[in-house]
Amino acid sequence: MGIASRLRHTSSLNQPSWLVVLRVALGAMLFIKGIAFISDSSRLEAILASSRLSSSFNPVFADLIAWTHLIGGLFILTGLLTRLMTLVQIPILVGAVFFVNLPNLTINSSSELALSIIMLVLLIVFFVEGSGRFSADEYFRTYYKAGTENNLKI
Repeated sequence: MGIASRLRHTSSLNQPSWLVVLRVALGAMLFIKGIAFISDSSRLEAILASSRLSSSFNPVFADLIAWTHLIGGLFILTGLLTRLMTLVQIPILVGAVFFVNLPNLTINSSSELALSIIMLVLLIVFFVEGSGRFSADEYFRTYYKAGTENNLKI
């Protein structure tokens, strides 16, 4: 095992257990947002059209954002490929905070801005920290490690 993978593994195992709850909540929020965006894609297209990101590709961006939230949220929820999925989600949330919510800041949309900021901060935390002890990543890591150490043959 290389030094980088050993460091990732030990930092993941030393992560406090309460971060698992935050990771699951973050994944669930992204998954639910993805479902909401897929079920009403015209709302997301309208949000994109009223932002600084307005372009002729709004329907494509809306579908891309919705499916990225849906799949990425599910992966983060289960703890599978967490760092990669958070890396994919970060640019979307940066756009949501700085190009969609801040320019259109009103009293009614302040809760959406707060949610976007919280989700962005949590994505950065889990990009640095990883998925943790209770995750699919850790399960597969220990499963393959146990299989290679015990010389199990299928």
